[in-house]
Amino acid sequence: MSRWLLLLCVLLAGMANADVPRDPGQYFFDQTLGDFQEELANARDQGKQGVLLFFEMDECPFCHRMKETILNQPKVQDYFKANFLIFTVDIEGDIPITDFQGKATTQKEFAFREHRVRATPVLLFFDLDGKQVARYTGATADQQEFMWLGQYVVDGIYKEMPFAKFKREQRTATR
Repeated sequence: MSRWLLLLCVLLAGMANADVPRDPGQYFFDQTLGDFQEELANARDQGKQGVLLFFEMDECPFCHRMKETILNQPKVQDYFKANFLIFTVDIEGDIPITDFQGKATTQKEFAFREHRVRATPVLLFFDLDGKQVARYTGATADQQEFMWLGQYVVDGIYKEMPFAKFKREQRTATR
């Protein structure tokens, strides 16, 4: 009888830890040497849907809020990690990188000149050919909206309608 009780306690403890926030630096974002052309090849090799870039800057309160309330959630981390390679880009950074076409640049130039990022956060989704398929500017309202954004890209809904329309349909369906 005590074995069953011990097993039950272990199972309950595991279930309780399922929703414990985890560090997004470790569980959400991937590490990169800054060669996004190579990262596309890695995404293809790993069977991912594409690459997600999270454009941020150090003093951005909305970036910090996303990391502390949404990107730290195991459900979010597991879903996005299953479907994308995910990297941060510092819009003020002078770190050299290689863009999706193999051109050498810096994080700052990549953000500002190539992707017109002026505010943060900006989430850009790229397919496996390096083509931008979705863009979201600002912090999502909550975890559900961020999950819908992932679904919007993974299910290819971006080919049919804007995210705002998809989000409205999802909200209506869940009421």
